[in-house]
Amino acid sequence: MAGNALVDVFKIKELRQRILFTIGWLVVFRIGAFLPIPGINAGALKEYFVSVSSQGGITDYLDFFAGGAFKNFSLFMLGVMPYISTQIIMQLLLVIFPSMKKIAESDGGRKKIALWTRLATVGVAVVQSLALVAYARTIARTNPDILMISPTVYTVLAVLTVTTGSLFLVWIGEQITKRGIGNGVSLLIFSGIVARLPNALFALTQKIISREINAVFAVVVLLLFVAVVMLVIYEQQGQRKIPVNYAKRVVGRRMYGAQNTYIPFKINPSGVIPVIFASSLLTFPLQIAQSMGGGAKWLRDFAYFLRPEGWWYNILYVLFIIFFAYFYTQVSLNPQEISKNIRENGGSIPGIRSEKMEEYLTRILNRIVLPGALYLALIALIPTIVQRIFNFPSELSYLLGGTSLLILVGVDLDTMSQIEAQLKMHHHDGLTKKGHIKSRNL
Repeated sequence: MAGNALVDVFKIKELRQRILFTIGWLVVFRIGAFLPIPGINAGALKEYFVSVSSQGGITDYLDFFAGGAFKNFSLFMLGVMPYISTQIIMQLLLVIFPSMKKIAESDGGRKKIALWTRLATVGVAVVQSLALVAYARTIARTNPDILMISPTVYTVLAVLTVTTGSLFLVWIGEQITKRGIGNGVSLLIFSGIVARLPNALFALTQKIISREINAVFAVVVLLLFVAVVMLVIYEQQGQRKIPVNYAKRVVGRRMYGAQNTYIPFKINPSGVIPVIFASSLLTFPLQIAQSMGGGAKWLRDFAYFLRPEGWWYNILYVLFIIFFAYFYTQVSLNPQEISKNIRENGGSIPGIRSEKMEEYLTRILNRIVLPGALYLALIALIPTIVQRIFNFPSELSYLLGGTSLLILVGVDLDTMSQIEAQLKMHHHDGLTKKGHIKSRNL
């Protein structure tokens, strides 16, 4: 029965080992989030951020998605963002340069691209860590107690430790993907967001007690949060089924009968990737501008212009989400390749001529991707709306929507699907009452 699903999960040795392996590495990640870079006075740093506490600034934004590691100036303060930023660059290069795409499609090409991505991640991490060093030295000018060693020694140690910390997290993510359960990199981001939930609820409680927020408004917003979660789940599971018929065919000495199946096109084929990519692409220059803006007015102006709670940031955010939704869908679901595979296996789409198949699939994808992308963009704007209207703490408003909500729901559904697949492989019921996680047909 479905009620015994949790018991079944831990009865299966392989699945139990995978889950415990994943949890173990996530614990290591959370411990590392509290280990400061050598030379940093953790107490003085905490006092500084308490004294300059802001509502929704870039520092709060980065700290939220790093699971508190950013304000701790910890080994993992950059998280996996350098790796994600590098992935964006590599994906764009594969589209721009056909020669790179040919390399990726050749034998062993994916391993080469993966190696280049890791090497480029080192460069991106070094650039971002230098920006963080500049930020630390800027705040140390007004708070000398923050740095306990000379600025030069600190610069070297910070670049080495933060870059190594990011690469170590990427390695942890790969290990979880291979030997654990779920997508490792996504789970690291997921755990960082979840770790901020207690602080966010505590901040909300304090606001209600001090009567800065009306308790009725808080209840309404939390109910809205539940409703949005349900809508996100519905959208993540929604799909358009394209029927495909396969005629009888002979393979060797065996004859295979006619078969009717379908191609499931999700309303949001790229999942949370567009939101993560858009957020990373905006955060990268913003982080550098914020960190190095102490000595240049134009950088300070740029950081203010592109602040997360500002209009321009959110406008660009929406445009990038729509762009990456289309871009990543074309990369992961190529109508030309799908049509080619259907024809080579003797298949056809009812009512569509063979030469028109690619055009038909492209038209269907374009129709379902646009509403999916707009829906993602709407969810992404919720934190700003909540914070501006109800004066919610930035931590809680970031949690109520945007990147965080989509990651939480998307990663949770993906992990549950993998656990369910493992259960079924060992002849157990699934996690839901009907034995499978349902998809909505459009």
